Amino acid sequence: MATAQDTREAYIKVCMEKGVDINNEVMFLINRMEELNEHGEPSPHIMRLHGNKRNDQNEMYRRRIDDNELEIFTMMFTGNTYLVGIDLGYNLITDEGAKLIGKLLEETPSLETLILSYNDIGVSGATVIAKGIQMNETLTCLKMDGNKFGRVGGLAIAGALQVNTTLEELDITNTEQDTQSLIALATVLKSNCHLKKLVIGRPLLHSKQEDTTIHFARLLEVNRSIKEIHLRNHGMVNFGVEQIVNHIMDNMTLLHLDVSCNQLSRDGMESLAKYLKSNPPLRILNVGYNRAEDDGAIVLSNALSHGNINLETLVIRNNSLTGKGLCALAKSLILNTTLTQLYVWGNELDTPACQAFRGLLTGVIPRLAPNDTDIKSYVVDGVPRLAQVACPY
Repeated sequence: MATAQDTREAYIKVCMEKGVDINNEVMFLINRMEELNEHGEPSPHIMRLHGNKRNDQNEMYRRRIDDNELEIFTMMFTGNTYLVGIDLGYNLITDEGAKLIGKLLEETPSLETLILSYNDIGVSGATVIAKGIQMNETLTCLKMDGNKFGRVGGLAIAGALQVNTTLEELDITNTEQDTQSLIALATVLKSNCHLKKLVIGRPLLHSKQEDTTIHFARLLEVNRSIKEIHLRNHGMVNFGVEQIVNHIMDNMTLLHLDVSCNQLSRDGMESLAKYLKSNPPLRILNVGYNRAEDDGAIVLSNALSHGNINLETLVIRNNSLTGKGLCALAKSLILNTTLTQLYVWGNELDTPACQAFRGLLTGVIPRLAPNDTDIKSYVVDGVPRLAQVACPY
């Protein structure tokens, strides 16, 4: 099966064999992919069956897929070279369905993207999927965030990464990983030269010793393939981020560092400022939802004003900043010409801050484009104010 027509016929045939009704949403997605191809628009052939899809009135209209219906899709994907991915996030897939997915991973000739976010996959399901990853030679993106498979499932995935040579993106956020599974993953990835993006937020850590942070810091010191790492909600304090900085000073591949939603204060920002002053290749730094306060914002501003010409995006939302720290950040954009995206909502946007950012947003030559920040300037009775707009972080 190498065309949309073949895929459509295969889906109808499987539905007839199983005696189930044809899902009109699936038919629409196949037809849509075919239309895009006919008009010459490049489109990855990914079957997006996200269970939380809503219409313009914010009403859910898509029937969520369970294990029984999942069997139809796995049969349709078997031997299919037209479809390269499937998004099954926010559905009703359990360990029984995971067994079908594990078998599919062993047999599929072209599956590159597999999204299973926030289903009901537990330990046995994650173990079967990990076994499939070991056998698979095409998968590049796996998202299993929100599935509560815990330590045993995490250890199984870590073991699979010792063998797999194609996976480039892994997301196991909020899957109840603990210290043992995180250390195992960090250890395995020291010798993995294929993974490029690692998202592993909100583990269940009961120690304040920063053991896992130190292991990830050592990982980044030796690994030269990871370009993006997300360590949200790790309970990381200033000592932890200092360890990360000390180990990545010579890392020339890391482009995106996310340490948001932790417990970093001014001292942690000083460590990051030291790193930024060395002008690393880092493009995106996310320190949102910490406690940088004005002193932390000022040291970051100094680093951006003097020495760094690579950072393009800084996220410092909800960090207890006032006008003093926000004005310092705004001033740094005058000297720094490479930082093009700045996200500051959730701080104390007092009058001096509103005035400073209004100048950046509405000047003769605006320093910040409307789509490159999470604020919008407006005026009430001659006084500038800032409103929140959508933020991708």
